[in-house]
Amino acid sequence: MGCQKTLKEMIASWRHVFKLDPDRFLSDEALDAICTSGTDAVIVGGTQNVTYDNTVELLARIRRYEVPCALEISNADAVVPGFDLYLLPVVLNAGHRRWIIDAQLEGVKKYGQLIPWEQVVVEGYLIGHAESAVGRLTASDANLSPEDVKAYAVVVEQMFRLPVFYVEFSGKLGDPEWLKAARSGLRHSRLFYGGGIRDGETAARMAQWADTIVVGNIIYEDLSAALATVPPVRADG
Repeated sequence: MGCQKTLKEMIASWRHVFKLDPDRFLSDEALDAICTSGTDAVIVGGTQNVTYDNTVELLARIRRYEVPCALEISNADAVVPGFDLYLLPVVLNAGHRRWIIDAQLEGVKKYGQLIPWEQVVVEGYLIGHAESAVGRLTASDANLSPEDVKAYAVVVEQMFRLPVFYVEFSGKLGDPEWLKAARSGLRHSRLFYGGGIRDGETAARMAQWADTIVVGNIIYEDLSAALATVPPVRADG
């Protein structure tokens, strides 16, 4: 893109983003509505069946629009060049170290100097829905108190110095107390929230504490409801 914003400035400008899954069908009409909705960015990412082919196909379709586009990496073999930035999750409460460090090490060893680090943003991920696809895959421990969540937020910002703390409930609306706690532990890192956003009201409710609202599943269930999440979040940004 012609924009000269740094990655930090780009992320800081996001109030509302849509997340599109390469493994799920989205018509051209629906994609047009998403990309021209006024959302701040589109993230491409998913948990299952994300491949190079379906990722590059979706990127090519999105690139007809001016909306910033990021790839959230869940499969190193599905990393496609041409995105504005790459979001690299570190699942903090994963039950297996693969999702904390091993997968990242494999990617570095495999791709080495090909990795465009100047385009990479590392996210400290906290999974709040243990029975979701990503929760089961990572065996995440979601039995956390607000005090636990705040501690994770402080570790992300003060120890790991990560630019993003992402609270993900994936498939259900999260506990607002988690977001309040996360907010109280952060001063500089961006607080992302995703999960269970189904309309403008739920989007606005969670946006009281989150810096960036991520809207995903509802796109494929009720496009009008998904589009209705943009105005209330952008209006108070």
